[in-house]
Amino acid sequence: MARPDKAAAVAELTDKFRESNAAVLTEYRGLTVAQLTELRSAIREHATYAVVKNTLTEIAAKEAGVSAFDGQYAGPSAIAFITGDAVETAKKIRDFAKDHPALVVRGGLLDGKPLTADEVKQLADLESREVLLAKLAGAMKASMSGAAALFAAPLAQTARVVDALRQKVEQDQG
Repeated sequence: MARPDKAAAVAELTDKFRESNAAVLTEYRGLTVAQLTELRSAIREHATYAVVKNTLTEIAAKEAGVSAFDGQYAGPSAIAFITGDAVETAKKIRDFAKDHPALVVRGGLLDGKPLTADEVKQLADLESREVLLAKLAGAMKASMSGAAALFAAPLAQTARVVDALRQKVEQDQG
């Protein structure tokens, strides 16, 4: 790798691997430039989609300490480097692949852990972050309401007993 342009490409890919919290390796054989542009636009909010050279990417991945894609660099490859919401990006890639079967997901990387193509699909099937947070908040509110009712029950029971005693005393006097 004596050529400076190749060294710069490897350095750029290494930086992308290090800066992203997730990545999805795809094969794009059969997609047009317009379709690739459509995919880039779809995931632009959370990721960048780059067509890569396999040998340079393999070198960059090793330099970045990424082994998730070892043995998967073959044919026309592109990687979605995800810096935002990995679930949302996986959903958009999955949806794009449904409409364009030429896009094949080979594997992924999430927080340093390798993912198979099936695991990337499972990631895409998760609900959005906002929905999961809302469910968590609802569960926490329900448990807090239950705890408040549990703490209030003995007090309410004591009040009922005192009221019953008061009524009994009034009856006995009257």
